[in-house]
Amino acid sequence: MKFTLAKKVNMTQVFGEDGKVTPVTILSVTPATVSQIKTKDIDGYNAIQIGSGVRHDKNISKPIKGHLKDLGNLAVLREFRVEDVSSYNKGDKIGVEVFAVGDKVEVSAVSKGKGFQGVVKRHGFRGGSRTHGQKHSEREPGSIGGGGRSAGRVVKGKKMAGRMGGDMVTVKNLKVIGIDGESNIMLVSGAVPGRRGTLIEVRSMN
Repeated sequence: MKFTLAKKVNMTQVFGEDGKVTPVTILSVTPATVSQIKTKDIDGYNAIQIGSGVRHDKNISKPIKGHLKDLGNLAVLREFRVEDVSSYNKGDKIGVEVFAVGDKVEVSAVSKGKGFQGVVKRHGFRGGSRTHGQKHSEREPGSIGGGGRSAGRVVKGKKMAGRMGGDMVTVKNLKVIGIDGESNIMLVSGAVPGRRGTLIEVRSMN
């Protein structure tokens, strides 16, 4: 499995030879460093931990400093499960070159936070009627409980108004449209979760 870390830059569009336009997201892929190799014998599963970015020395705890040792003050650490770890070594760099144009990838990132939202925006509720004697029920949730199955109480998991966004979201089956090895830029089709500058986990689908 191919994987790396990237940052969301922007969205744009590219035109194919047939004239069709494809919306793409620009990802900046700074080469990540392999910080730990986990094996089934020691850790119970096979995985590769990679780190990216740089942060100030005072913001790193002593356990993390000891864990990274001479790898530098990596800002973020992420783990990717793989079947075979034999081809990886601690300190290896993983950049945009591991992917190729045409690869299908899945991306994971924290979505944009939208604050406290009502049920119409948050859950797609229809809301109440605008007419027939209704005044203030246009965007209300309606009944949240009652007799019958709810047994006169509010059941667990009832969809209500609340904080929306800021969740880890995974989007699958995005296609790699273009790669620029010199600029460490990758173009993937469609939209990617998060705002500009969001950390993106990129994995191959095959």
